[in-house]
Amino acid sequence: MTLHRPARTLTFALTLLLATSPALAAWDIAQLMTELARNQGGRALFTEKKYIALLDKPVISSGEMRYVAPDYLEKRTLKPRAETMILDRDQISLERGKQKFTLRLREQPEVLAFVASIRGTLSGDRAALEQNYALFLSGNRDNWTLNLSPSNPRIAELVTRITIGGSRQQVRSVEYLQADGDRAVMSIEPDDAR
Repeated sequence: MTLHRPARTLTFALTLLLATSPALAAWDIAQLMTELARNQGGRALFTEKKYIALLDKPVISSGEMRYVAPDYLEKRTLKPRAETMILDRDQISLERGKQKFTLRLREQPEVLAFVASIRGTLSGDRAALEQNYALFLSGNRDNWTLNLSPSNPRIAELVTRITIGGSRQQVRSVEYLQADGDRAVMSIEPDDAR
C-alpha cells in the first residue's frame, strides 16, 4: 500500500509530534524530583493499614494530613482514636490523649533517615534521599512508583523497602516494609474541599 503525499506528510508530522511529546519522553528520577519540588504543600486525607504479624487483621486508621514545603508535615489521625504527629524541621512531636512526646531528630540518626524518606520525597530532594537509600523509579509521569532501598546498614535493620506511588507532583501511596516482616500501606487523596 502506497501512501499519497498528504497522507505521508500527515504520518510524518504525527510521528515527529509523538516522538518529541513530553508525555512520551523518558521518565527519570531527575524529572520526578523536579515535579515533586513544585508542590508547595496542601491538605490530604489518608487511610493507613498496618499489617502486624501478631494480629489476624490489619489495624486501620484514617485522618488528614497537611504539608508545607519543604519541612513541615502534620498527620492527624481521627479514627480509631485521635493522635497527632507533627514533623517540623528537626523535631518530631507525637500527641495521643494526654500523652505528649517530642524528639530532636539529630539525636536519633535512624529516625532522621526514616523521616528523610518522607520529607525528601515530598520536597523532591534527591540528595537527601540518596544519603540513605538507593532509588529505583518505574512508570511514567501520570503513574509512577519510586522504590527506596536502604543503602545504610543501620536503616536496613529497620526497613527493607519503602515504595511510594504517585501521579505528577502528588504522592498517592506509601508502603513501608519493615525488616521484621510487618508493613504499613497508606493511601493518600488530596483534600480539595479545604
